[in-house]
Amino acid sequence: MSDKFTTQAFIDAKKNNRKITMLTAYDYSMAQILDESGIDAILVGDSLAMPIQGKDSTLEVTLDEMLYHCRCVARGVKNAMLVGDMPFLTYHINPDEAVRNAGRFIQEGKANAVKLEGGTSMAAMVKAIVRAQIPVMGHIGLTPQSVNIFGGFKVQGKEESAAKALVEDALALEDAGAFAVVLEAVPEMLAKLISEKIGIPTIGIGAGKYCDGQILVVHDMLGLYSDFTPKFVKQYANLRGKMAEAVSTYVSEVRSQQFPEKQHSFTISDDVLEKLY
Repeated sequence: MSDKFTTQAFIDAKKNNRKITMLTAYDYSMAQILDESGIDAILVGDSLAMPIQGKDSTLEVTLDEMLYHCRCVARGVKNAMLVGDMPFLTYHINPDEAVRNAGRFIQEGKANAVKLEGGTSMAAMVKAIVRAQIPVMGHIGLTPQSVNIFGGFKVQGKEESAAKALVEDALALEDAGAFAVVLEAVPEMLAKLISEKIGIPTIGIGAGKYCDGQILVVHDMLGLYSDFTPKFVKQYANLRGKMAEAVSTYVSEVRSQQFPEKQHSFTISDDVLEKLY
């Protein structure tokens, strides 16, 4: 029997109160590590704009760039569910275009599902994509593609009207057929309320402990990206420091001729060598 984590596994996990684990990945090697470590699902997020491309928002990431990284990650994944993040303006125009672009994630990116941002306003797009037999993960709260509307990366749903709107967004996504919804930068008790109101799993990122699962950007939790670390991130390692230390040692050993050593070199017979002089 396959150990592949599926959309049904998401639903079963919520029913059984088993927390769902998700991380981002953008390349083959990282995908292998996450998959072999038992992660349930991997998101190829448009968040790659920051740690991979060095940009200050996700808005410039293109569909072709996302498909490239999806393919790289897909080659390293055996059991985790692979979710492709639809970038800005690839699902906003109309349902037909949303379906066509979502289909490219499945056919070309080898993803198992897509994620898109927005609640009630995107319900028609979600419904159309699901009707095309493509699983959709929703994303509400602080949706980075709306950073210019929000006026920055801010916690969402703190006021009564905004909190009510987020509850309606979650219900609309469930009604449209989404199999899960990401809650980003949402007050913990509001995330608890939403998690109790909907039948599909909530995946929190900066939304507290009551969500049905958690997701982090892998470069944040491993300490690989230092430009900005959100409050909700817990760093489980400081690989940036470890990598810098290793590179400094390499630089020093090359300059002092300590590297390469004999075991790092190849031999040639003396007879052959003599004929070359």
